[in-house]
Amino acid sequence: MAKLIVIEGLDASGKGTQAEILTNRLSCEGREVKEISLPNYDDPSATLVKMYLSGEFGTDPESVNAYAASTFYAIDRYASFKKSWGKVYDEGDFIIANRYTTSNCCHQMTKLPDEEWDDYIAWLRDFEYGKMGIPKPDKVIFLDMPVEISQKLLLKRYGGDESKKDMHESNVEYLYKCRKAALYSAKKLGWVIIRCADGDEPRSIEDISEEIYSEIRELL
Repeated sequence: MAKLIVIEGLDASGKGTQAEILTNRLSCEGREVKEISLPNYDDPSATLVKMYLSGEFGTDPESVNAYAASTFYAIDRYASFKKSWGKVYDEGDFIIANRYTTSNCCHQMTKLPDEEWDDYIAWLRDFEYGKMGIPKPDKVIFLDMPVEISQKLLLKRYGGDESKKDMHESNVEYLYKCRKAALYSAKKLGWVIIRCADGDEPRSIEDISEEIYSEIRELL
């Protein structure tokens, strides 16, 4: 039976690295596994996402409401499922996703008052899993990296050039809201939260990958 495992987290939390490590480990164990990364910026389906992130609809995240922006990302996920990985999922393979529908809970829900978060989560799950028909995750791993540390890692990634950050990455207040929304969603929806820092320093990639593997072992 197919399994969809989502590696979720804010920017610079190590999602891509951990998705790759988990994919390679499962493959070495002889399992059929495919890694996907969303949004798929190389596909035309991500055009609206790229326009949004580049500020064409407004230079502040609040310029596009939560439901409109969520739809941009949902369209890309639907296209990715239909064109890239739906067939192998239907054949029973493991899918390791670097971000998924869960990212809208982390990023877009922040635009709404806290008292509307439950309604948004219900809408999002019905829209993508119900109306659009993409699969629900079997396990969501949220990599919880404190914003202060992630900002240092992002700056290192961009060689110290702040201008390379997109409008989400450069808005620290927004990122704090995103972490709050992510932790709320994790508690409500039963995501696994993995702490990615010890004090002021990030945990080792190896330690985090071992913890992820222990959490998904029940699916194997």
